[in-house]
Amino acid sequence: MDLSHSQSNLSLGFSSSHASPPRRSDPPVPLQLLEPPHAPENGSLDVESDDDDDKEVEEFRILGHSMCLKRRRDCDSSSSSSTKRVSVDPDLDGRKAAVRAWGCQPLSVADPDIHEIMEKEKKRQYRGIELIASENFVCRAVMEALGSHLTNKYSEGMPGARYYGGNQYIDEIETLCCGRALNAFGLDPKCWGVNVQPYSCTSANFAVYTGLLLPGDRIMGLDTPSGGNTSHGYYTPNGKKVSGASIFFESLPYKVNHQTGYIDYDKLEERALDFRPKILICGGSSYPREWDYARFRHIADKCGAVLLCDMAQISGIIAAKECVNPFDYCDIVTSTTHKSLRGPRGGIIFYRKGSKPRKRGILLSQGHESDQYDFEEKINFAVFPSLQGGPHNNHIAALAIALKQVATPEYKTYMQQVKKNAQALACALQRRKCRLVTGGTDNHLILWDLRPLGLTGKFYEKVCEACHITLNKIAIFGDNGTIIPGGVRVGTPAMTSRGCVEPDFETMADFLIRAAQIANTLLREHAKLQKTAFKGLDSNRDVVELRARVEAFATQFAMPGFDI
Repeated sequence: MDLSHSQSNLSLGFSSSHASPPRRSDPPVPLQLLEPPHAPENGSLDVESDDDDDKEVEEFRILGHSMCLKRRRDCDSSSSSSTKRVSVDPDLDGRKAAVRAWGCQPLSVADPDIHEIMEKEKKRQYRGIELIASENFVCRAVMEALGSHLTNKYSEGMPGARYYGGNQYIDEIETLCCGRALNAFGLDPKCWGVNVQPYSCTSANFAVYTGLLLPGDRIMGLDTPSGGNTSHGYYTPNGKKVSGASIFFESLPYKVNHQTGYIDYDKLEERALDFRPKILICGGSSYPREWDYARFRHIADKCGAVLLCDMAQISGIIAAKECVNPFDYCDIVTSTTHKSLRGPRGGIIFYRKGSKPRKRGILLSQGHESDQYDFEEKINFAVFPSLQGGPHNNHIAALAIALKQVATPEYKTYMQQVKKNAQALACALQRRKCRLVTGGTDNHLILWDLRPLGLTGKFYEKVCEACHITLNKIAIFGDNGTIIPGGVRVGTPAMTSRGCVEPDFETMADFLIRAAQIANTLLREHAKLQKTAFKGLDSNRDVVELRARVEAFATQFAMPGFDI
């Protein structure tokens, strides 16, 4: 069977293992690659000539048999391939356009639904009064970095030791951010290190626990109803574990004095010496007074604990040197980056490194203590790969921008004004016979106990929200847990970022008092049934009137970062 008339330019011929090269008179039987014949435009098939002069013949041996390879001459091959290249998919350009189209559409075109909701949120921020202590407004530069091409890059690992390639510029950004973080808080890079990759302060705290502790080890922080944070190991009164810290580690909280609202340091020391935590935590979410870091250091040394400060709420005040500095006393300091620091949403960990001071109690490894801090490798490994994947490079760049601003004189002036505004708001409420926990504030927030007014934090928060004032309910010491919080937390950083000063916060105090009056009226009208009182709240005449006043006031002030 002769298959030599195939269109393939290759043919294989077998001959005897001892036979001479094939001759024209005794040609080998060819085995050729079968390809569909190419039909010319006239409909006839090109038939390959049997003349071996049109082919180049090569012979080689396989398993003792001679094999002949016949190849079309280059002119025929190039002619055939050139003919094939001329044939172009008519739909190719259309497919290219379809693939590229999605990448260049603005948000309003790509997703009108999300765009519309985002525009509503922008207007809500502009028209309302933002008094949540843990919120702030970022500048345009931070927004630009967050929405930049840096979100495209994957960079698991640390600068200079990444899992992926192409990270030379990401390394530069993260290294710059770390340097600015140390500079913002006045820290010597020989004595302190920093990790800027945590996604939040809760993630940062858990990375510290993971790096330094074993499951079941003990931690001690401020009780959440006393103003602590759930990431410090909180249990509800019925014993429910509400955070990873309480699930994987054993915790025992310390509390504030129920009469004064201040931390009871004597009882704290007594409990710490009995409980012997591996990590003692200072810092919280809703504590309006200074922290006695020197006393914490003394207690930590006595019970052999690492001293961790969670400065998330007051990090901006600390950076501006407007309060006692925890870095003078603590071994590790964590923080969020989006509150008073006015940066993107994320977390950060500072840790001591180098030689330990001579006069310092036994820390983690009792009996096997080194004279060098060993936090750096443990914490960095806990962040990645133990708990997180790739860092958010757009966030790290935005944080670097914010930290550059933190180191300026203008930022110090801003934080001084934040504290002045908090004092003005506290005094204005106290003049109106409102009860504040601890009787005032040393920082940026106040705790308003609503129980004397017959209100709960949850109901008052809802009434304020309907009037376009945002604040948050909190538990007040003495409450039966956090199910029905008895107060609200009010903070000044966000509205200070919009340019508000003391007289403006006097006006806001009037709005808050009027909202409390409306809330009391609603409860009386609905026999103290909050669920029924919520119905028709937005259309209530008093609420509508106060909302109009709030919007007229708030829209006097520009919004950082974007235009309306």
